Amino acid sequence: MSDIIHLLPDSVANQIAAGEVIQRPASVLKELVENSLDAGATSIKVVIKDAGRTLIQIIDNGKGMSQTDARMAFERHATSKISSADDLFSLKTMGFRGEALASIAAVAQVELRTRRTEDELGVKIEIAGTRIFAQEQVQCEVGTTFSIKNLFFNVPARRRFLKTDTTEKGHILTEFYRIVLVNPTVEFFLYDGDEEIFNLPATNHRVRISNVFGKQKSKAWQQQWLSIETATTLVSIYGYVGKPEHAQKNASQYFFVNGRYMRHPYFHKAVTTAYSQMIQLSDSPDYFIYFDVDPQTIDVNIHPTKTEIKFENEQPIWSILSSAVKEALGKFNIVPSIDFDQEDAIPIPANGSSTTIEPPRSNFNPSYNPFQSSSNGGGYKSPSVTNWNKLYDDFEKNSDIDNGTLPRVDSKLNAYSTHAIQNESIQQTIEHPDIVTKANFQYKQKFIFTSIKSGLMMIDQHRAHVRILFDQFMHQMMHRPGNSQQLLFPEELLLSEHTYQVFEKISNELHALGFDFEKIDSKTYLVKGVPAHLNTGSTLGLLDELIAKASNSTSDIHVDINETIALTLAKNTAIKAGQILTEEEMSDLIDKLFASSNCNYTPDGKIIMTILNQEDIEGRFA
Repeated sequence: MSDIIHLLPDSVANQIAAGEVIQRPASVLKELVENSLDAGATSIKVVIKDAGRTLIQIIDNGKGMSQTDARMAFERHATSKISSADDLFSLKTMGFRGEALASIAAVAQVELRTRRTEDELGVKIEIAGTRIFAQEQVQCEVGTTFSIKNLFFNVPARRRFLKTDTTEKGHILTEFYRIVLVNPTVEFFLYDGDEEIFNLPATNHRVRISNVFGKQKSKAWQQQWLSIETATTLVSIYGYVGKPEHAQKNASQYFFVNGRYMRHPYFHKAVTTAYSQMIQLSDSPDYFIYFDVDPQTIDVNIHPTKTEIKFENEQPIWSILSSAVKEALGKFNIVPSIDFDQEDAIPIPANGSSTTIEPPRSNFNPSYNPFQSSSNGGGYKSPSVTNWNKLYDDFEKNSDIDNGTLPRVDSKLNAYSTHAIQNESIQQTIEHPDIVTKANFQYKQKFIFTSIKSGLMMIDQHRAHVRILFDQFMHQMMHRPGNSQQLLFPEELLLSEHTYQVFEKISNELHALGFDFEKIDSKTYLVKGVPAHLNTGSTLGLLDELIAKASNSTSDIHVDINETIALTLAKNTAIKAGQILTEEEMSDLIDKLFASSNCNYTPDGKIIMTILNQEDIEGRFA
């Protein structure tokens, strides 16, 4: 048998790498602008057409490249940023992997023009699909110009995957913001065709932030910021946070470390914790925070996008960041403080020099005896007790409590009305509960045992909670919307033609449960909120499950689909086997179970509880 393992051609390997590095036009802009910054450019112009599908052009005044370097730059893992593995721990440049240009050239038509200051002529290179079509000397300005045309021209599936022009342009602006906000000393221009979108001169951080977001925010937006600044041996932190009264749902939130944008949910929590009790749970503060740390204490080589960064001293930096934000809020009188202003205050006279200060004195009666009974009021006189035997008049009447009979529970509860009780045993259980004690016992963190008059009741805690939540969700969908909890990071829900139709069919029911959606385009939704009591880890996975089960339903939407959604959500949200419950939680679970529409069976017909009769228990000891 011949050998079957072989090396892939460079063209194929580059296309594979492009799938991870170049995801959309915004990825191209990010990689090329970062190269311009690494080349020392002080002026960068960005031109896009058709949201980057037709053209992405980056023009800079950096140091340029020689003819050999220009050709070598398109090879895989070719870079001038590092030369050994040790350099990864002292990175001071934006790029270092040497994958971007090779990946771009594999999926687009690329034209490069570049010239160094010491060269009379520059070089022009044309590449498409990894193949070089032209390389010649030309007259051009000092610096580098990249023209990326017809992105994904040779990968039709990837090109069809691109969203609408509005969506793709939004991604381009997002990447543009992340770069310009951390490089205020570089001037940037952004053109959409012939229309100038941004003209950002070189300035400082505060003015740059205002120039970027000034048109979107109010005129007094700068007055809404609070400065933060702290320096330690571990990290230097500076930037701006918003005042609590200006918090909003769509806040502008940016972290930068060593001149690089990053996502960091842990540090985000440090900022939001400082605003605790100051803003509503649904709102978030604006912040633009910059970190300077030793490059050897962070790792940026986690993902090709370089937005996920690991910190060696993550926990101490969290504390420093939280303290810095709290200090800013306190320094600018966001937290109420004591007013020491003495103007117009009533003068307090000072003690005279002849005043003698005496210690306080206490007066007491040394002959007082609290246990002495006397008529002169010196002691306690116990009252005479009469008719004491009446205290026991109702003793026999209440003896049924000791026998385990509690007051009758009203079975006409306000549960959803479409389910009727089917047999007499269920009716008896609800109308005549004979639980004799509130002391419950949890067995193997799965079952709840409780003593009743007729024996021992055993309850499956997961199934009981499924029944309770099912009734609750059905009630919400029929009567009122559920409470929604906003997600820290909204997630995109991508739908096919079939699932889109099903989703539109059940969207009202999902909204009633507490889901919050925002439509991005024809088949894409942004999941911004989930039901407040939802404790499942995968929101998109749960929605896919709900859509799949609803698509298999052939009954009326207001009955069968509602029950399918409620049951699926109840199973995903209910407490699981292995969860330890307190005495109060077990008692509450039992009380709510008996108040449900059917305490014996789950909505899908599984037994919730069973009773071991007193006779059976005694028979085991015969």
